[in-house]
Amino acid sequence: MRFRSKLLLAQIPLVTALVVIGAAAGAITSSLGRASQRILEDNYRSVLATQRMKESLERMDSGALFLVAGERRAIVEVAEHERRFEAELRVQERNVTEPGEHAATRALRARWNDYRERFARLSSMPSAQVRAFYFAELLSRFSAIKDAADAVLALNQDTMVRKSDDAQRKAERFGAVLLAVVLLASALAVIGSIALTARLVRPLGVLALASRRIGQGDLESRAHVVGGDEVADLSREFNTMADRLEQYRKSSLGELIEAQQSAQAAIDSLPDPVVVLGVGGELRHSNRAAETLLRLEPDAEPRAPFDADPAVRDVVDAVRQHVVGGRGAFVPRGLEEAIRVATPEGERHYLARGTAFYGEGGAVIGVTVVLQDVSRLLRFDELKNDLVATVAHEFRTPLTSLRMAIHLCAEQTVGPLNDKQADLLHAAREDCERLQSIVDELLDLSRIQAGRFELRPVALDAEALVADALEAHHAAAAQRSIVLRSEVLPGVGEVQADPERAVLVFANLLGNAIRHSPSGAEVAAGASRLGDRVRFTVTDRGPGVPREYRQAIFDKFFRAPGTAAGGAGLGLFIARELVAAHGGEIGVDEAPGGGSSFWFTLPAAPAA
Repeated sequence: MRFRSKLLLAQIPLVTALVVIGAAAGAITSSLGRASQRILEDNYRSVLATQRMKESLERMDSGALFLVAGERRAIVEVAEHERRFEAELRVQERNVTEPGEHAATRALRARWNDYRERFARLSSMPSAQVRAFYFAELLSRFSAIKDAADAVLALNQDTMVRKSDDAQRKAERFGAVLLAVVLLASALAVIGSIALTARLVRPLGVLALASRRIGQGDLESRAHVVGGDEVADLSREFNTMADRLEQYRKSSLGELIEAQQSAQAAIDSLPDPVVVLGVGGELRHSNRAAETLLRLEPDAEPRAPFDADPAVRDVVDAVRQHVVGGRGAFVPRGLEEAIRVATPEGERHYLARGTAFYGEGGAVIGVTVVLQDVSRLLRFDELKNDLVATVAHEFRTPLTSLRMAIHLCAEQTVGPLNDKQADLLHAAREDCERLQSIVDELLDLSRIQAGRFELRPVALDAEALVADALEAHHAAAAQRSIVLRSEVLPGVGEVQADPERAVLVFANLLGNAIRHSPSGAEVAAGASRLGDRVRFTVTDRGPGVPREYRQAIFDKFFRAPGTAAGGAGLGLFIARELVAAHGGEIGVDEAPGGGSSFWFTLPAAPAA
């Protein structure tokens, strides 16, 4: 039997239960309907006929009263109601169904015949005798007919009430019987369906168990299902697949082991430490350099947590979080991010780099972290900084003499000059000033990178700091027809900063703003209070800084494309390092209406 036929067979108990419940409900409904129909047929028609007879009798009595009053016009209406009474009485005589109803109907017939005979006599009497005859003969028989009709009416009404009560009790009994039938049929249907379904899905359970065991690595497990349906066919195909998987495993296991050993040998050959972490930080693989440097266990569990020197562990964990967070590969920004690690050969410096590796679905399942040894690069960088500092220092004495000689010649102290000579000396003096600025920046750079500068913070009035910075650049701004403006908000107060370093930061920002602003433009310097910080701004109307360069312009020797020559590209780097040494931040935004708005923050001075 095919699987579809078995599924249909499992539904037979439910269908049978529905048929039984429907048949029981139909029989009960039919029985209750017949009870209601009997009440209508046996009693309601008699009640209706009796009420109509009483109404016609009342109209005939009213006609009799009209005759007593001398009005003969009521004879036609009386005849009509007499015919109606007779018709309804015949209906009642044909609908006698209850015990005692026959006698009551016969009495009503007798009294009606007597009343009708006397009413006919009343209609033919002279007017003088009508009144006496009505009250003596007709009125009492009117009351007798009403009593007989009331007796028939009461008998049928009582019977209707009794039959209605019987129908109500029968409905309650039938409801209980129907509930019992529903419960019994449902229970039998559920038990039958469960038994048939359990028998039907038992082969699926065997197949699922075999699949689970194969998924756990037991490729010798098989699903033994007997039959000719689709599940049996599926189990045979499943067993065939398991046979092929087992053969493939036996044939490819050696290749997989060889590939794994080759991959391990490849990363072991790398001189830099390499660790492979899972998304949760567990250590999966490492090379020999990492095991030696970080003192890792070579035979540790593949899911063991990464345990190394705290400084290394924190950096590696930060790299892992960067990559797992979906921000791409981690690349250090510079040698300043190198970490120091004590080794038997001495102190070494390493830069961490991280890349993700992905699963079949494209999700990140791990991170490879390489610790690059940059000890030699740092040493070369130190030598370069020392060389730059030495060269810059040695430049200062001859450069000072050269500036002085050019200044004396330009001022015509040693003799008069013609116009062309004056122009040449003026250009030479400007170049010397620019060269002096570059030498000063190089010296500042060497001191910053060597860590040989000290901060001497004092309480400085923010408004006075801005005013002094603007005053120092007044001559340079006037030379280019640039207006300097102060925008210090009230209540800024004081900042805690080194006066010389703070002035140097302002000098770099204002010098750039004046140099890059068009002639006749306006440069504004301002300050505002932000909690425990004071934010200083320098706003110009120059070409602005493209968004993609707003972080890079604070790096060493960086010059944005299209920028006019005029410096070594160190001013903003020095400003960033000085602000960072104070514990503040520096950045650049687009100014409203065009241009750039450079800003930096310094800590506010504590209240006295």
